[in-house]
Amino acid sequence: MKHGTTTSGLEAVWLMVEIISALSVLAYITLFLILTLRTAHASGRSVWLFGKGVKQQVLPAFLFRISFVGAAVYSIVVLLADREATDPIQAAFEGPVSNLIGSVLAIAGSSLAFYSQVHMGRSWRIGAVAGELGRIVQTGPFAFSRNPVFVGQVLLFAGLLLASPNFVTLSLLLVLIVAVHLQVLIEERVLNEDLGDEYRIYCRKVRRWI
Repeated sequence: MKHGTTTSGLEAVWLMVEIISALSVLAYITLFLILTLRTAHASGRSVWLFGKGVKQQVLPAFLFRISFVGAAVYSIVVLLADREATDPIQAAFEGPVSNLIGSVLAIAGSSLAFYSQVHMGRSWRIGAVAGELGRIVQTGPFAFSRNPVFVGQVLLFAGLLLASPNFVTLSLLLVLIVAVHLQVLIEERVLNEDLGDEYRIYCRKVRRWI
């Protein structure tokens, strides 16, 4: 009886951690979209640049959509559906320690990504096109990382994976990492060509990730 009670208690904790991580994902995506719309309205121009400039942005844009939409749908399923520990990855890696770490990472990652977006102000862009870039932001989180928004997003998805380890969350994290890597390479090339020495000096002072 005691063993059954303990197991039930752990399952309740795991479920709560999954719910917290799922809520972190949904809250971040919602705030991301709201702030993006507000920035576009304040600046009087579109900040969505994936459809412009170099064609190479098509692939990372597609992968970002898959990862974000997938994470949102998965999080909604977590909140509405019954929890079933049938995935082999979940059975192998789920535990109170990894679940707790995942929840903390999800909250920290979403907070970092959103704060970094807020800190960019009107320089916020989604994608990179020569001639349509804002000023280089070098303060706040950008004094420690050239891409704190991406760092936060990866931490968020990694947290979701640890809090709810399964094939879906692992796939979403891998898709996001590939999207981030491809997009950063494109943005660095555009920034280097468009902003020149100002950007190169910044790169020498601050690392790409952290």
